[in-house]
Formats: sequence, structure tokens, C-alpha cells
Amino acid sequence: MAEEVKHRTKKKERAARLKEQKKDMAFAVLRNNPTSPRKMRLVAGLIRNQNVSKALDILQYSPQEAAIKLRKLLLSAVANWGSKNEGARFEDADLIVKEVKVDGARMLKRLRPAPQGRAYRIRKRSNHVTIVLGNKENSEK
Repeated sequence: MAEEVKHRTKKKERAARLKEQKKDMAFAVLRNNPTSPRKMRLVAGLIRNQNVSKALDILQYSPQEAAIKLRKLLLSAVANWGSKNEGARFEDADLIVKEVKVDGARMLKRLRPAPQGRAYRIRKRSNHVTIVLGNKENSEK
């Protein structure tokens, strides 16, 4: 019985430690975005490991359509960070874009007529994007 109680306290301590680590982090997720993952990864590579204000500027003046969606998602992640840290400004917090993951999502399959009665398959791809923000001090450790 005493071992069970000890185990539960270890679990609670670990959960509290993880919660403390995640306090400085914030994330936002965009699902089923109708852009091919390859095009989105090109834009995501521009903002990876950048300061948040610099990343917002990069996305503001980037001509790709994927940059519009990523900018909106980055602003959402900043808002999520702001709700965790009441009264703090992200400019003062030295936030960086720690991680940007672009994964493939559902694929719409269409048929296009081809010569001699055949058909070619067209795959209309979509993606899932996850942005994780963190402090500069935590990323250096």
C-alpha cells in the first residue's frame, strides 16, 4: 500500500515538473490546410528558430500563399502564450519559434481524362501544421 502512495506522488511530481517546463512554451495547430506539404515546408523553413517578431515580418512580406496561413497560426500561438502568461508582452519575453512541423493530411483523389480512354489520378494534398514557441534561454540548454 505504501508503495502505491509513493508511486502516485512520483507521478504527481513528474507531472508538476513537466507543467513547469511547459509554462514558458505555447503552441498552435492548423489541421487540414488545403496546401501541399511541400509548399508549406518551404515557408516554414524561413521562420524556424527565428525571433517571433522577425518571423512575423518575414511572413508579412513573403509572396507565397502559405505565408498568410502560417502568419495567422503564429499569431494564434502568440495569443495562446499570452493567455498562459497574463500581463506579459511577447516582445519583452524574447520568444522564438522553437519548432514548426508540417505533416501530410488527407488527400483528395480526382481523375483526369487521359488519351485512349485512360484516366490519370490527381492527388490534391493537404497538411497539418504545428508551431511551438519557447523562450530563448530554454532552447540554448
